[in-house]
Amino acid sequence: MLFLWILCAIALLMTTLALIKRPGYLYKGEPLEQNPMQGKKVRFVEDESDPVNADGLHGHLVAVGETTHKACLYETFVKRFLDILFSFFGLVALSPIYLILIIWIFIDDPGPVFFKQKRVGQDKRYFKIHKFRTMKMNAPHDVATHCLGDSEQYTTRAGRFIRAHSLDELPQIWDIFVGNMSVIGPRPVIWNEDMLIVERDRWEANDIKPGLTGWAQINGRDILTSAEKAEFDGEYVRKMGLRMDVRCFLGSLTVVFKKDMSTKNNRASADKGDTHKIA
Repeated sequence: MLFLWILCAIALLMTTLALIKRPGYLYKGEPLEQNPMQGKKVRFVEDESDPVNADGLHGHLVAVGETTHKACLYETFVKRFLDILFSFFGLVALSPIYLILIIWIFIDDPGPVFFKQKRVGQDKRYFKIHKFRTMKMNAPHDVATHCLGDSEQYTTRAGRFIRAHSLDELPQIWDIFVGNMSVIGPRPVIWNEDMLIVERDRWEANDIKPGLTGWAQINGRDILTSAEKAEFDGEYVRKMGLRMDVRCFLGSLTVVFKKDMSTKNNRASADKGDTHKIA
């Protein structure tokens, strides 16, 4: 009985904190950073006078219509209930791991432990995503990892381990609890990753909440092109339901397990190679 009362007290505290913090995650008090394309269909227009976006292109998005997505009963109620349930127990259960990682990150490279970045949420509304910081303080901020070239030079020692085991995404469980994300959905796009935003519009994948993991994540992730990612995300939107979410969740566990096994095998191979050289 005491345990239940403690859980209720934690839930009340977390809910209160989420209600207080959420407006600050949506740029409501920062009009200049709100997305003028929110709720609109878009296309990309090349313009050399514009700054370079996350895709390495000069240009900007222009509106070509309004979004037409209508949320179903599952998306509005069942999915949100499951998000709250899983995120709450996830935050509670993983709190010791959070503490260990927070200490390690700070000791390895003093500075903010959490990395906040402007991302595109449901209906293209900007929000601040939370991640464990894996990059050094001098790393470029609004650039996708695959566009950094040699990203290893910016990665901390703790960050290499955290990324190898996909632990950098754990703070997004809080974003799920707050309501800016879902457990399952398209991965949140960097605000100026224009080509992926445009491709997702073709499949209505910008019209639902982004997820911690999703259909595109378990079908190739970073090896996919923007068009391929968007098509997988669109397939998820079309088939959204409990069965699809379970498939994505179990598939994500499999991907993480295989990634861990691959990392261990690579390390073992490297150790054997080093031993051979020493001999």
